[in-house]
Amino acid sequence: METKKSRLEDMVTKAFWTNKRVLITGHTGFKGSWLSLWLQLLGAEVTGYSLPPPTVPSLYELADVKYGMNSIEGDILDFRRVKELIKTCNPDIVIHMAAQSLVRHGYQFPLETFSTNIMGTVHLLEAIRQAGEARVIINVTSDKCYENNTPQAAYVETDAIGGFDPYSCSKGCSELITASYRNSFFNKRGTNDPYVALASVRAGNVIGGGDWAEDRLIPDIMRALIGNRQIRIRYPQAIRPWQYVLEPLNGYLILAEKLYLEGPGYSEAWNFGPYNPEDRCVSWIAAYINRLWGKNACNITDNMNQPHEANCLRLDSSKAKSRLRWATKLTIEDALKWTVDWYKTYQENPSLLAKTTITQIKDYSGLLDSQKFS
Repeated sequence: METKKSRLEDMVTKAFWTNKRVLITGHTGFKGSWLSLWLQLLGAEVTGYSLPPPTVPSLYELADVKYGMNSIEGDILDFRRVKELIKTCNPDIVIHMAAQSLVRHGYQFPLETFSTNIMGTVHLLEAIRQAGEARVIINVTSDKCYENNTPQAAYVETDAIGGFDPYSCSKGCSELITASYRNSFFNKRGTNDPYVALASVRAGNVIGGGDWAEDRLIPDIMRALIGNRQIRIRYPQAIRPWQYVLEPLNGYLILAEKLYLEGPGYSEAWNFGPYNPEDRCVSWIAAYINRLWGKNACNITDNMNQPHEANCLRLDSSKAKSRLRWATKLTIEDALKWTVDWYKTYQENPSLLAKTTITQIKDYSGLLDSQKFS
């Protein structure tokens, strides 16, 4: 394991996470990298299992995420290795983020999307069942797992699971698999199967520095601005539950603690999305980023010849608000400013990105301490 002691200085760690063994699948991705850094700062013993970073550049490389954790390269579809990983790692908590995460990529590569998002979930859960390890599992799915037939409604956790496109369908299937393993194996007592507190989480569209995925709004805009090119956006009037990347990750950490300490009462599906007035359409987001960037701003054009995507997605997170005392802390304007600040650092002085990323985690943690939900 590689270490950088300076990374862990000046960070107040929560007693719960200190020395907890945490396994993150998909830790080289955008959300996985942010979560890996945060858990390192909290004093957890973090192991990551993932394919190499999915993009070049990547947050994983730019922010030196590998320092302070045990990073293992591997495929979630390799059942033998996943089972071996569970036995070796012996995790207290597993957060499953290894997935194909893009709608348009799902249209182009449906076999990869279905295999990774469906059988990847099965391989992990079955490995844990057979190995008899792990006390908590959180399966990170998507707000797109819902059957999108009530365009203006905010979806609650009991709404129907569905999915028009391959990506959305695969995430709906992952939800059904999670429920099946919870009901069939992990909730049983007095049998040979282990008791595991298993939950799924459905977050809105996350934004933040270090996202370089293709065909995703913020990375597409930032590449255009950095390259002084024209911004091309799809579905300018589409509404999404935008939120800063650390907001849902905070929810996952709160939920993991509840699952560890109280188990059955929290082993279910959870939404983590912003308060509805924070919803904005795609064109508003693009225009606001343009203004934040300032110099060298580019014109915005629409590109409407695109495959089907839901026009409106909203999440009702009242359950997380009332039972987990979770709520978003940043306005959409602040979330966009933090995001743009990160990319400006990338353009001006990329050697500072590790420090910038950690500073944003610490600043956000400060908000959690100073703005206790009531």
